[in-house]
Amino acid sequence: MSYNYKGLKNHYIKLGNKFIKERLRIIMLYKIYGKTGKKVSAVGFGGMRFDTNKSLEENAEIVRYANSKGINYFDTAPGYCDDTSELIFGEAFKNMPGQFYVSTKGMPTRFDTAEKAIAAVKKSIERLGVKKIDFYHIWCIRKTEHYELAMKPGGQYEGLLQCQKDGLIDHIVLSSHQTGNEVKNILEDGKIDGVLLGVNILNFPYRWEGVQNAYDMGYGVVAMNPLSGGAIPKHEKELEFITNGDETATEAALRFVISCPQITIALNGFTTKEHIDMACRIADEAKPFTDEEIKEVSEKIGASMNEACTGCGYCDLCPKDIAIPSFMQAYNEKHVFHKTDEEMKKMLENAYEWGILAGKKGTAKDCISCGLCEKECTQHLPIIERLRKFEEWS
Repeated sequence: MSYNYKGLKNHYIKLGNKFIKERLRIIMLYKIYGKTGKKVSAVGFGGMRFDTNKSLEENAEIVRYANSKGINYFDTAPGYCDDTSELIFGEAFKNMPGQFYVSTKGMPTRFDTAEKAIAAVKKSIERLGVKKIDFYHIWCIRKTEHYELAMKPGGQYEGLLQCQKDGLIDHIVLSSHQTGNEVKNILEDGKIDGVLLGVNILNFPYRWEGVQNAYDMGYGVVAMNPLSGGAIPKHEKELEFITNGDETATEAALRFVISCPQITIALNGFTTKEHIDMACRIADEAKPFTDEEIKEVSEKIGASMNEACTGCGYCDLCPKDIAIPSFMQAYNEKHVFHKTDEEMKKMLENAYEWGILAGKKGTAKDCISCGLCEKECTQHLPIIERLRKFEEWS
């Protein structure tokens, strides 16, 4: 179920030395989050992309602006943005007049007992400055064993149920990086209320099974990485084929996820008000892709799109200080956009001088093949093999 809500909201603007009340037109597409009955904005605010060079208040103002535009779903997690994301939202929520829902997360590998899970929820509530968490995610499920760990007796899920009973959590949901079939098995277990999945216009042919299964079973579906970790804005020209001719590739990618009936919320990472304006405008227009357009895009997408690094950063734990996320983002140029070896050599020179690898300590040749990065990779990418290619291009 989905519908447009167009309303008015009080907004105070400064005119000289006085504040006057203005009525702003709020335009947003809202959808019902599965069986929860909660009416959420089709555009969600993902708190993983804040500009950490800005102050807490400057970033909080971006959050408030998003809410004034009708966005009411705000997602964060401990550790995001050098562990400041929850604090930024907490600052914003202090004087944010609009109604909103808050989502945060906890990993079963870290909070592996009920006691640890309860403590994590209470800490997030304190940092966010709210009375409860509306949607709490069992976070970063990459394989079935992680889900089983969360569900063990005395484990995370048991703690979250206690938090739910105590009014600290409304809904227990899941963040998954698994295959569609594995996601379906978890949903059939019936212990969660919704799911967060990585899906966008470039990888949807390979991720769609999980989305469709969740939708068919009546669950809310939140899509993360709608712009493929920034790869789409960076490659507007190469991706013109996903557009209808009257939009940019970035706009087309956002339109695809925001307007998709099977997806409840498109989770966007915002750093500027202009980014918010674009997403809200697309939500207002909300023109879904036709079956013919989807078929055409699907035929043009190569299988490599499913193995592009999304820049989630979970692999950033190298004991040799290799900036794995930066290297894997750079590797997208070869794997996804088919740059030649000579082009990669030139790109690498620029990346080290002033680009994505500038100032990084470890280099690809420092890799000791310990496998820690591959163990944490949400997409199960062959990181060590890809690092070896950088040695050839250096």
